[in-house]
Amino acid sequence: MAVIILIGIAVGGTPKPRAPESSPCSPSVPAAVGKSTFLKLLGATFPRWHLVTEPVAQWRKVPAGGSAQVTASVGSANLLQMMYQEPARWSYTFQTFSCISRLKAMLEPAEEGPPQTPPPVRVFERSVFSDRYVFAKNLFEAGHLQPLEWAIYQDWHDFLLRHLGPRAALHGFLYLQARPQTCLERLRRRARQEEGGIQLGYLQQLHAQHEHWLVDRTTEIHFAEARRAPVLVLDVDKDFEHDVAVQGVLMAQVGQGWHRWGGTAQWLLVLSQCHPSATPSARLSLQVEAFVTSLSADTLPSHPDPVGAVGGSGSA
Repeated sequence: MAVIILIGIAVGGTPKPRAPESSPCSPSVPAAVGKSTFLKLLGATFPRWHLVTEPVAQWRKVPAGGSAQVTASVGSANLLQMMYQEPARWSYTFQTFSCISRLKAMLEPAEEGPPQTPPPVRVFERSVFSDRYVFAKNLFEAGHLQPLEWAIYQDWHDFLLRHLGPRAALHGFLYLQARPQTCLERLRRRARQEEGGIQLGYLQQLHAQHEHWLVDRTTEIHFAEARRAPVLVLDVDKDFEHDVAVQGVLMAQVGQGWHRWGGTAQWLLVLSQCHPSATPSARLSLQVEAFVTSLSADTLPSHPDPVGAVGGSGSA
């Protein structure tokens, strides 16, 4: 069974315990890096993979009564907007709810295919690890989570993940890198109401958190499998939504990484929004060639050319 969490990938139903030598993988993603567009591209290229999107709709419509922020007609609150407007008041509430909603999605059993068919790959947006080691951590360092709230959050996070064990484990990370300025431009284009007040400095903070965790490996990670998880870094600073050549390169890199990691492990796609480096075109050509020559038939896309235009203008 394999899992991709976008940021993440999973295969099959509920993850089963693995042999000690297997290497888990998990992904994480910052805001406005283009993950919605990337997910569409991934789904078009690998149609047998199951995509599980981030539960933003749940965060925008949380059942709650007796609050001034609650929409009277529907009896619900936009917790995402409340967190952005009053982070000191709502950060702990939002991070608790978002983490639990991500965990529910990860534990939901996948649809099983016909007998004798490979288990399906599941792709998730972000994970309980990015929730803690990027977003909640950043809110604490910015002073929006009090030390007591941060301690309580980490305590129940530790408890849940340690008791769930293999069911919540991930096997790899796919990290989408783009400069914070690029992400800000994409964020402005998508014009999500709750994000109107987000500034460049906030995106720079999220970028730094992702880099510390996934590239520099300086973030203290409290789970051995997450510490050992391999990371596949993709440069998405270019406008890949409208450039089919860049799309082909990205999908080739994903396919090659999936094959290199065994194609059957649970791993998380991590999308971040910041990185200035560009990959040389010659290297990209080699990666595409490696993808074509090394992947097995079971992991190849349903159509021979992995390049395909992606519709829509949303990015996350």
